Amino acid sequence: MHERPLAGIKVLDLTNVLAGPYCSYQLMLLGAEVVKIEMPGRGDLARQLGPDAELNRHGIGASFLAQNAGKKSVELDLKDPDDRAVFAEMLGGADVLLENFRAGVLARLGFDRDRLRSLNPALIACSITGFGQTGPMSQAPAYDQIIQGLSGMMSVTGTAETAPLRVGFPVCDSIGGLAAALAVVAAVAARQRTGAGCHLDVSMLEASISAMGWTVSNYLVAGVPPEPTGDQNATAAPSGTFDAADGPLNIAANRQEQFERLCRIVGRADLVTDARFADREGRKAHREALNDELNAALRARPAADWEALLGDAGVPAARILTVPQAVESEQLRHRGFITDLPFPDGSGRRLQVVSSGVLFDGEPLTPPEPPPLLGEHNADVPALVAAWRGTGGIPATRTPSSAE
Repeated sequence: MHERPLAGIKVLDLTNVLAGPYCSYQLMLLGAEVVKIEMPGRGDLARQLGPDAELNRHGIGASFLAQNAGKKSVELDLKDPDDRAVFAEMLGGADVLLENFRAGVLARLGFDRDRLRSLNPALIACSITGFGQTGPMSQAPAYDQIIQGLSGMMSVTGTAETAPLRVGFPVCDSIGGLAAALAVVAAVAARQRTGAGCHLDVSMLEASISAMGWTVSNYLVAGVPPEPTGDQNATAAPSGTFDAADGPLNIAANRQEQFERLCRIVGRADLVTDARFADREGRKAHREALNDELNAALRARPAADWEALLGDAGVPAARILTVPQAVESEQLRHRGFITDLPFPDGSGRRLQVVSSGVLFDGEPLTPPEPPPLLGEHNADVPALVAAWRGTGGIPATRTPSSAE
């Protein structure tokens, strides 16, 4: 593989749980050197999170393992003067600082924007919070589910009978992390021109609403409040989940020619000439009747058969998979999306982690090393500082954790 695009970029990561670590994981995959700064003896809360209680007890919970491969771990207590001094030295050679404390906490620890600028004028400091650094909600606590509710996302998830529903994974955390990673990469590019650092204020709420697309713009532009539509696409018909012989099938025949091909393939060419279904708006208005007709025809074959027949004809259609089926698919295997790594505890178990979904010059971006044990790189701090700053380094204030 060619040198990764962020090779040489040095990231200090104060974040924990998901949004921030997801951001730094994306930066690591792109080639950045990421050093996690963790609270001594405790570390990232995600180390205790996940479905495997034994891993949680050992500080390598599944939630942590999923987002922290390829990073280093150094224990520093930013309430301790000596550790703050070490952190300040590291900041002097860093390119990026990530933090997801509540607004104002980093400043109270002695690292407000002026101090950061004085330590390193070229530093890109990125703050990820639920609501941003300013505004009436800036001090409010926020987790993914809180943001899902406040964004309106839950109000349009489910049907009229079941909404509001939480999306089945922490989508707002992931969106916030992606928005932060994109902003950091943009800031790195800008710094190449200006030489100056900056502060990035990432709001998970705003990033999530931005990602909701037509659900938000239909209201802002057309004044139409969105409603929950279950597994149907409100913008087109037939577009949603249908009934095959052995289970559900997604079909998105959003264009006129796709609708006509669908009708012919399922043996219902008569639907094309039915006045109710003549155009997009008519099909949307008579969605229930159209779905009933199509479901009756689709129940004649298994979902996999329809997926192949419709796909070959250019009609988007696919089975609905479970998560195990999805991650074990031949498509992901072909793309090298999942990487095998050794467990960090030396147990000999294999750890599987995902990539970013981007091929760089035809190759997947994969982590080079497993996630770190808590404090695994404490003893490396002098060498890290020396390498980052090009000086003789400083003494480390902590020895490697007993977890090593």
